[in-house]
Amino acid sequence: MIIDSYDLPETAPLQADVCIVGAGAAGISMALQLIGSGLDVLVLEAGGRTAEPDSQALYAGSVADERLHSPPERYRQRRFGGTTTIWGGRCMPLDAIDFEVRDYVPHSGWPITRAAMMPYYAEANRLCEAGAFAYTAEEAFDRPTRPIIEGFEESIFSANTLERFSCPTDFATRYGRKLETARNVRVLLHANATALHVNGDGTAIDAVTVRNLRGGRFAVRSAHYVLATGGLEAARLLLASRDVLPNGIGNGHDVVGRYYMCHIAGTVGAIAIDGPPAAVWHGYEIADDGTYCRRRFALRESVQRAQKIGNFIARLHHPRITDPRHRNGILSLLFLAKMFIPYEYRIRLHGSEPTTAAMWLQHVVNVALGPADAARFAWHMLRDRKLAERKFPSVIIQSKANLYSLDFHAEQQPNPASRVSLSADADAFGMPRLHVDWRYTAGDVDTVRRAIALLAQEIRRQRLGAFDYDDAALEAEMTRYGAYGGHHIGTARMGSDPHSSVVDTECRIHGLRNLYVAGAAVFPTSSQANPTLTVVALALRLAAHLRTVAQ
Repeated sequence: MIIDSYDLPETAPLQADVCIVGAGAAGISMALQLIGSGLDVLVLEAGGRTAEPDSQALYAGSVADERLHSPPERYRQRRFGGTTTIWGGRCMPLDAIDFEVRDYVPHSGWPITRAAMMPYYAEANRLCEAGAFAYTAEEAFDRPTRPIIEGFEESIFSANTLERFSCPTDFATRYGRKLETARNVRVLLHANATALHVNGDGTAIDAVTVRNLRGGRFAVRSAHYVLATGGLEAARLLLASRDVLPNGIGNGHDVVGRYYMCHIAGTVGAIAIDGPPAAVWHGYEIADDGTYCRRRFALRESVQRAQKIGNFIARLHHPRITDPRHRNGILSLLFLAKMFIPYEYRIRLHGSEPTTAAMWLQHVVNVALGPADAARFAWHMLRDRKLAERKFPSVIIQSKANLYSLDFHAEQQPNPASRVSLSADADAFGMPRLHVDWRYTAGDVDTVRRAIALLAQEIRRQRLGAFDYDDAALEAEMTRYGAYGGHHIGTARMGSDPHSSVVDTECRIHGLRNLYVAGAAVFPTSSQANPTLTVVALALRLAAHLRTVAQ
């Protein structure tokens, strides 16, 4: 059943066995797994079925350095489906090394292993509509597939691991009907959780205060509560609930909101590959189930340990679009159309550097000199991305001259000084807004610098071509986009010691018997991987736990 808090009369507190706060990837995945469980499940969604400016404004906050982090409301969606309504769909699991304690990565180590996640990854893949749980070319295809660079020797970097892509699936659209018809699940829209109330001895949550923007206010009482509100909002709600615990819930040791990670990402250098253009393939293969898959260079775990650096992957990429000297009509067309491209992709395609009138004119010339290529590309993007249900994931341009740049995605180290906290400003409900102070470390820079140097060395050693880049400018390049996208990680980290973590191995807040956190907030480390697939897998694991303990 899906109902709207605006339609509720003034009533006694709502009751449930399990109350899930948030209906994004984690909350919806949990609710789906609890259908038919015999448990009365109530899902509180702060927004409605569509984007609403007044609701979205509740996410607004401040940042310490606007060059390094977008406004807090930028990549989050306060609506049914959460950020799955705008995500790009890239899926891959975490690697085994990501769960390990590594003496060269401060504060690393999960209290669970990758093996504990494996029973849930396949179902997470299904819910994300990313095809089979097969993340190497050999597993995913029963036919030969094209290598990234013909003849590349995989001693330092593997080149056969895959990214798989969701449609991308909007969880509200795809699964809303199933939740609406479930007998034991209620989804309540426009239900903003504004406070968690702890019992007198501080051992459990008694109730959640829920409000809406039309003045409605009521309580929810449940045997078990799950915060599935994303990495930023989970920390905000824990810190703002101070009626019994003055430092906030789960924050007796000042850990909530700390260790805030995203990913380090950027595009660098110029790679010239020797040989014919057919010797290079940096595009997508289509699996038998229709899923787009793409190979990437992945730094091997043994090399990470030997070099004492974090996890790192990279892909071949087209030259920087803003510079018209590439003389590519397709790239210039993308530049000229940048105002029609969503923000989260526009900044990666174009960056923030200024452009002159002469540069604009040269882009126009580039398009005019290659009208057929530009027209074919425009039709491809309309047909295969805009109109298709399973969308072509990104811009892929095969270089006739075998010239590319390198697009990288790297692990960020956990850092207690990188944090989110409450500001003095309040939202429409009087709830403190967030202040984001995202920071990167010398270790983050070292991971990128040394991994890129290793790849350049391998391309040269194997006589495949040349990779030239400005090492002195690398730190500026890797922070050009600041904290990458909507990957809000680590603010309520998992661990066995309450002095250095917020939740235990079951994602339950230390010291509280009935409050859990679902989502990337609980990740102790960030990996190289986009977090959504693991968010869903952890949510499924938590749902299985609640099926056992909540009966």
